[in-house]
Amino acid sequence: MTAPTGSITPAATTDAVAAAVTALFVPGDRPERFAKAVAAGSGVVIIDLEDAVAPDAKAGALAAVLAALAAGADVRSMRALVRVNPLGSSQYDAEITALLAAAVPGSGLLGFMVPKAEDAGALGQLRAKMPGHLALVPLIESAVGVVNAVELARVSGVTRLAFGAIDFALDIDADGGDRFLDNARAQLVLASRAARIAAPLDSPSTEIADGGRVADSARLARNFGFGGKLCIHPAQLAAVRGAFAPTEAEIEWARSVIGAEGGAAQVDGQMIDRPVTERAKRILRRAVKDQ
Repeated sequence: MTAPTGSITPAATTDAVAAAVTALFVPGDRPERFAKAVAAGSGVVIIDLEDAVAPDAKAGALAAVLAALAAGADVRSMRALVRVNPLGSSQYDAEITALLAAAVPGSGLLGFMVPKAEDAGALGQLRAKMPGHLALVPLIESAVGVVNAVELARVSGVTRLAFGAIDFALDIDADGGDRFLDNARAQLVLASRAARIAAPLDSPSTEIADGGRVADSARLARNFGFGGKLCIHPAQLAAVRGAFAPTEAEIEWARSVIGAEGGAAQVDGQMIDRPVTERAKRILRRAVKDQ
């Protein structure tokens, strides 16, 4: 059956969220920024009802989000995840109820990002209430969340995990620098792979003006096995995209490996076997996708 005009099919929603390399936050109480966030060209937009919104502004933010994502709304190109407030918070039930009621054909709601995710059972209860076409992204921000990452990733219908490094560092009383959180990052990548879901989204860089440092942080995430990175400003998008795209040197290497497949035992002194050729093919597929 053909989907109604303007509706979001299950594949269009979950695939878009699973494939996004960049995910741009926009505060829920700043509706004048919603269209600008869409126009910035991020893989997915996340409207934030949690940390970016003051407690006394949350009700107004929810109303603004519902208006922007409503079927037939003036912001017709608006498609976004919504980061709701945490499970157990005073706002959570009202937000989920209102957003699910608004998830009709033509709505711009892509799904939910759930912050402070720790409890797989509670996450499963939420998933059971959601239409199948909506994505679900648990945001891991605590030691308990990291320890339970495999269980969270294996909740049926979870699209991918995301990492909240700032809150995680606070929780374990660690320095928030990238390399002090190596173990947590590795755990989320391993959990996602073990659960056979999309590679996770890394925590946003706190740098905005320094594109080089944003790119370094994104490159580190890519080398860990993350599939993308959360962003807090449109200025970060190009640096993140560039860091996740194969370099010319990687593409050249991959082509040389594929050219030698089934023939020479080594290329530039490196042994060529199946894992190496498979990595080369993956690089070339990614290069074609980024064109």
